[in-house]
Amino acid sequence: MSSSIMPTYKRLPVAFERGEGAWLYDNEGNAYLDALTGIAVTGLGHCHPKVTQAIAKQAELLVHCSNLYQIPTQEALAKKLCDLAAMEAAFFCNSGAEANEAAIKLARLYGHQKEIQTPKIIVLENAFHGRTMASLTATGNVSIQQGFGPLLDGFIRVPANDIEAISAHTSDAEIVAVLLEPIQGEGGVRRLNDDYLSTVHAICHNNHWLLMFDEVQSGNGRTGTYFAYQSLPFIPDVVTTAKGLGNGVPIGACLAQGKAARVLGAGNHGSTYGGNPLACAAALAVIETLESQDLMTRVPVIRNRILKSAETHCQSWHSVQAITGKGLMIGLVMPDVCAELVSIALEHKLLINVTAGNVIRLLPALTLTDDEADMIGARLAKAIDQYSTQRAQV
Repeated sequence: MSSSIMPTYKRLPVAFERGEGAWLYDNEGNAYLDALTGIAVTGLGHCHPKVTQAIAKQAELLVHCSNLYQIPTQEALAKKLCDLAAMEAAFFCNSGAEANEAAIKLARLYGHQKEIQTPKIIVLENAFHGRTMASLTATGNVSIQQGFGPLLDGFIRVPANDIEAISAHTSDAEIVAVLLEPIQGEGGVRRLNDDYLSTVHAICHNNHWLLMFDEVQSGNGRTGTYFAYQSLPFIPDVVTTAKGLGNGVPIGACLAQGKAARVLGAGNHGSTYGGNPLACAAALAVIETLESQDLMTRVPVIRNRILKSAETHCQSWHSVQAITGKGLMIGLVMPDVCAELVSIALEHKLLINVTAGNVIRLLPALTLTDDEADMIGARLAKAIDQYSTQRAQV
């Protein structure tokens, strides 16, 4: 590894030079089955032809011109996303952290417009919203916050799936919003209860708070609907997205509807690269592909095949304590910290992730074939069996 790179990542001993669909190929020609997709980014698989074509075509025309001017591809993407999400307005940026930063700024300005001098936002334990200062403060992970204090004021943290913990703050006139992930990705692929989310929505509505959903990881078809909240009987005021939106091209968006759509005005926020023609062309190709190929209907099929194959081939399946998440956000809860499973899976030419210490996280592409889904399950089974054998020998 180059000594010129700041050592902010603990990198695995493999370097990939090309990808195709669900497969990555290292610089020695070995093929790996990708069940992580760059942490929920390449939802259409690597180098999807429609996205590649859109990027190449746009790169020949115009890559960047700044938001000082009208950008037709950005306007087309905003309309498409707003129509899909039942939203009214979009702000484009470059990442999920930036999208959440925009949502936090929107909520604070909403409060100030109501003459609330010190607006507060309720956030959840085990949340992950990014690594910029505001999104880091909103994140419920002390270990990644350590060393970066003082963090920002204006956040109240409560346990997830605990209505009483939120209800206890309804008398606080300074609260302006609730920010949450419907499925906590970094927090262990934990799905929040539907009844809980509906009640939080009602509390927000009754108290004139904004309800803001972070769907950076759960959006763009990953749970079987374009956004996870679309299986619920309500619409949040704000939703953030990124990751799979560009299939690898950096782009994020903060979407808003109703009163939230009218908060930000000229000069309130900005991004030099946000919503540039290249990124928007890629995102439009992603959305068009998701819709034209009806890939979201395949999500539960792929999930079931992966899990069935893993259970069928795994001799130590009993060690899996629970299966969490929704759609192609899959969590397998192990009894103990199991970070070494990532390296073991790599030996079996399978790319996975472990989050929250003891949760195997799978975030495969929506374009998997049945055979590839079965192969992920079979390779994962071998990794779990090897891990269990090694643990038993300690």
